[in-house]
Amino acid sequence: MNTIFDDQEQFEYKPLAEKMRPTTLEDFFGQENIVGPNSQVRKMIELDNITSMIFWGPPGVGKTTLAKIIAKQTSSNFYELSAVTSGVKEIKELIEIAKYNKANNKKTIVFVDEIHRFNKIEQDAFLPHVENGNIILIGATTENPSFEVNSALLSRSKVYVLNSLSKENITKILKRALKENEEYKNVEIDEESLNIIANISNGDARVSLNTLENIINITPIKKNKRTITTKSLEETLQSKIFLYDKNGEEHYNLISALHKSMRNSDPDAALYYLARMLEAGENPLYIARRLIRFSSEDIGLANPNALVQATSTYNACHYNGMPECNVNLAQLVVYLSLSPKSNSLYVAYTNVAKDARNTMEEKVPLHLRNAVTNLDKELGNGKNYKYAHDFESKITNMQCLPDKLKDKKYYHPTVSGREKEFKEILKKIETIKGRNDKN
Repeated sequence: MNTIFDDQEQFEYKPLAEKMRPTTLEDFFGQENIVGPNSQVRKMIELDNITSMIFWGPPGVGKTTLAKIIAKQTSSNFYELSAVTSGVKEIKELIEIAKYNKANNKKTIVFVDEIHRFNKIEQDAFLPHVENGNIILIGATTENPSFEVNSALLSRSKVYVLNSLSKENITKILKRALKENEEYKNVEIDEESLNIIANISNGDARVSLNTLENIINITPIKKNKRTITTKSLEETLQSKIFLYDKNGEEHYNLISALHKSMRNSDPDAALYYLARMLEAGENPLYIARRLIRFSSEDIGLANPNALVQATSTYNACHYNGMPECNVNLAQLVVYLSLSPKSNSLYVAYTNVAKDARNTMEEKVPLHLRNAVTNLDKELGNGKNYKYAHDFESKITNMQCLPDKLKDKKYYHPTVSGREKEFKEILKKIETIKGRNDKN
């Protein structure tokens, strides 16, 4: 447990990423949806009216930095706890300090890094003190707080999602580091080299600054200058990583090639483009998310297990990271390539979305509405509703679409894979509905 204030001597020995940690919102790049003009968090900071909150996002996007900016720019006493090294004992000690502060009309902000690592008992220790105002809790987590933070604590905190930083944000951060550090005045680095470092950082400011610092440190001084070029970067990184994703074009070319190779049931080509991306430093979770989309867009109900496999692979990549998760992604890419294909769901949703946008004024049929109150019943809500379980077939001929769309058919299954079964099921359903029409 410590405060955030450090003297100049300590500052000198910090790594670049720590030295460049912003202390004001003006120096904070990215997350405009959270701290941009007229945003909720910015208003709370400006009005010094902070409430408990949880910052959720990947590493290096500003969760801890934002908490420390709040500490600097508000009148609260600020304390840090790490869920990795702290427990109930440290929490209780901090609560006693917070009570003393409250008795002296001072607010206490407690920042908990990696709050998801606290167990239920440790998280519960905060609950009464958040409720009675002894502390204002700010948590940071890389995990989904819906699963990792106690529901009672979550209900008393506002969750803010922080996204990976854009390449433009990372480039601005690197330029600021070069400009504001006196020891880097002799560094010459071109725009393309900065873009390369930004590309391989995967939206993580800390990684980008660490990379820049390491490259500068190993670049020899010649004629009083350290000159960094794309060629020297290649030699330093010992790979062709810089050839990937120049201005984003190759990035999109490769993911497109992967997608279209799988769609064409070509596992060899799909594996090749997967390797091209992974070996160049692409974020495996980005690839995994695209494969989840593919499993529904290009396979769908032709093989319903494809979506299960894709989401499982995403979790494997999350837990394993690179390079261990490369084989997880390879397994999925081959599986999806060899699966039967159907875009029926994609076409169905595209068509229904268009109709939905054009018929927003259509009311839900009265018989499908809930009759919660007597007034609802008087208005006809629920009248003539047919309860499917009262029928032997568990199917009725009841109209469910609004009148304007009553004869529309959106899902047209193919005969590929298991969709052939669903096509037959739909035929049976239509036959049963037709019989029920005559009853």
